[in-house]
Amino acid sequence: MPLFRNSFEGDAGLMKPLWWAVAVISCLTAWIVANLIKKNASSKKFPPAVPGLPLVGNLLQLREKKPHKTFTAWAEEYGPIYTLKMGVQKMVVINSSELAKEVMLTKYPSISTRKMSKALSILTGGKTMVATSDYCDLYRMLKKLLVQNLLGPTPQKANQKLRERTFNQLLDGIFDKLNNSSPIIDIREHLKMSLFPFAMYQVLGRDPDSVFVKEMGRDVPRCEIFKALVMDPLEAVIEVDWRDFFPFFSWVPNSVEAKINAVHIKRKAIVSALIDEQRQLLSKGKPLNCYLDILLTEATHLTEHQLLMITWEPIIESSDTTMITIEWAMYEIAKNPVVQERLFQELNEVSGSKLVLEDDLPKLKYLTALVKETLRTYPPVSLIPPRHVDEDVQLGGFDVKKGWQVIINVYGINHNKETWKEPELWNPDRVLNDQSLDLGLQDYRAIPFGAGKRLCAGISQAMCIISMTIAHLVQHFEWRLLPEEQSTNVVDTVFLTTHRLYPLKAMAMPRIRSRLLSDKL
Repeated sequence: MPLFRNSFEGDAGLMKPLWWAVAVISCLTAWIVANLIKKNASSKKFPPAVPGLPLVGNLLQLREKKPHKTFTAWAEEYGPIYTLKMGVQKMVVINSSELAKEVMLTKYPSISTRKMSKALSILTGGKTMVATSDYCDLYRMLKKLLVQNLLGPTPQKANQKLRERTFNQLLDGIFDKLNNSSPIIDIREHLKMSLFPFAMYQVLGRDPDSVFVKEMGRDVPRCEIFKALVMDPLEAVIEVDWRDFFPFFSWVPNSVEAKINAVHIKRKAIVSALIDEQRQLLSKGKPLNCYLDILLTEATHLTEHQLLMITWEPIIESSDTTMITIEWAMYEIAKNPVVQERLFQELNEVSGSKLVLEDDLPKLKYLTALVKETLRTYPPVSLIPPRHVDEDVQLGGFDVKKGWQVIINVYGINHNKETWKEPELWNPDRVLNDQSLDLGLQDYRAIPFGAGKRLCAGISQAMCIISMTIAHLVQHFEWRLLPEEQSTNVVDTVFLTTHRLYPLKAMAMPRIRSRLLSDKL
């Protein structure tokens, strides 16, 4: 026993220096690793940071609902790329065409995942929309359905008569108004009364006066359908839920979420009722040969939720963004009589005494320039929703870390002073002879429809409807601003899209007695 005890005590004595050696080596290793990490971090070059407050960061500096203007002002001070602290989240803001091209094209695989606010997530059905889904199999499937059956060349050609009827309805409504009351026209109201029915017809094959909604126990009239499907979601989507910036408080009840859910529930009930009516028509052998008919008969793999969202998406997009652009264009046309006369002369040279037709558009160079300049100056969607950075990446020579968010300021790109001389001025001549300005197809200097793999699928239809509507309005009427509209300080506001704060009202003086037909008078 003594032998074993003495041997153990001897081993213990030998172990003490060994433990000390292990401890020293461990500490030395930890020190080396810490210094390597510190050195690596210090060697990284992050974008400039906009100063903010502790905890909340820059949140209080963005309390107004026009962040695109604030982002653009900051770009002049901090450069085309900078970072914000939004609660616990780090956000990179992009304000130049070169950087946008990096994000949307060359570095797209690293920054392709959508980062949705609570409001946007609820209202887009958890990314079940072409415009807001991630670039994945679901996106490709939904976009294929949309392009093949609604927005591609073949369905667009089939819908030409529907577009002509829409333009005629708009013109007849204005002539009726002028014949029965004052010459003051609420342009937004007349656009709404023609573009929303167009959206309903191309999706449903009809524009119902009402629909019975069983969840509400009553018939819902057209005006309420428009509000529930278009205006209410646009207003709700910009509601700020502070829990988006402090996710560890997501369990705390919030009235904002309740408000957004109420909008979603009503929209869902109405769209579901419209779909159910369509199913009943099909079961009775009364197809309307429209987009929804195709979805119900050929896209049977869609879930009910996917069907609802892909039915609703073209309704809101056709009703809103085109209306916004036309209203801004008509404001500038009415404000600039020289521009208006120049456009009228071009229309007269191309069409003479005939009604302007879609086939005339390639010849109407000044009209095309005018539309492009309007989309540059007043992009209907001022900010592209944030994307999640999936891996460490470099943008513009700056390091951007995994887990950050990237947001593209479309308004800032379209108003970048390095790209555009006096960008705040609306001037169609600046793009008249600029053939390379294709609004995001290849050229990123103005990207009102997005760009890259996520370029808006409806760009061709939007350009056609915007151009033709403006052409018809100027061909038939001379427009003048009311005195209260003469101010150069026009206020815009942001829903999901950038509306004028107040609807445009202008004086319309008929150039002819009634609407032109396609044949000569």
